[in-house]
Amino acid sequence: MSGDVRHYFVDEHGDGTLFDCKGRVIVGSEGCSTHFALGVLDVPDPAGLSAALGELRARILADPYFRGIESLKPERQKTAIAFHAKDDVPEIRMLVFQLLAQQDVRFQAVIRDKRSIVNQVRNLNRQSEGYRYTPNRLYDEMVTRLFKNRLHQAAGYRICFASRGAADRTAALKAALEGARVIFRKSWKIDADAPIEVTNLASAASGPLQAVDYFLWALQRVYTKREDRFLSPLWTHISLIVDVDDRRKSFTGRYYTRDEPLTAESIKKEPGI
Repeated sequence: MSGDVRHYFVDEHGDGTLFDCKGRVIVGSEGCSTHFALGVLDVPDPAGLSAALGELRARILADPYFRGIESLKPERQKTAIAFHAKDDVPEIRMLVFQLLAQQDVRFQAVIRDKRSIVNQVRNLNRQSEGYRYTPNRLYDEMVTRLFKNRLHQAAGYRICFASRGAADRTAALKAALEGARVIFRKSWKIDADAPIEVTNLASAASGPLQAVDYFLWALQRVYTKREDRFLSPLWTHISLIVDVDDRRKSFTGRYYTRDEPLTAESIKKEPGI
């Protein structure tokens, strides 16, 4: 690809698990999240962002203040090799957030309340005996929703997904992206056929994927902890958050934009079940 190529990096927070092996709902129980979010970061200069994060990590590793922190020990395979908001100590997390607030990046996300998804799955099971829910189905549907208005302006797209397990899902992801183009074409009568290159990487191998993880962690804190102090400083870098299951204003969900930011007070409080 050459010319105006967009670089997108995609990661998730939480997972699509709804039931245990006996079909019982486990959403919200220990080890099973109540929400599942998929986020994309538009990064004009991936190498520059990776270099900035690498330089920050080198300074942290050389700083005596952080000596002895468990997550910084190389054998732990955590902060010493990659930033991960869940594993990083608060002081390091603050430094990463400060760096991200200075970068030329744009973030967009779709978030689902898994309790509402359980209701949808139950309804679909009643309507069709052959319907079977899978986390991959949910993931692919969210990919389509996330990209439906993002694949029509550039000469090409390089889309890097954070690795999820050992299976190669490149074909399924490409199908989900083409589905996004179909929706855009039907909605706006505009054809888009620029080439799309899909890759998968472990987050440890990609600075931009580590950045997506931080945006998603901040987003999830709003929903799981009613805490928006991490997301608020990043809001100038956020173009859209779609809360699919908050239908108080629209059946298509709640749309948070730069002019209408997401806060702990704005989100829907009632459970989906």
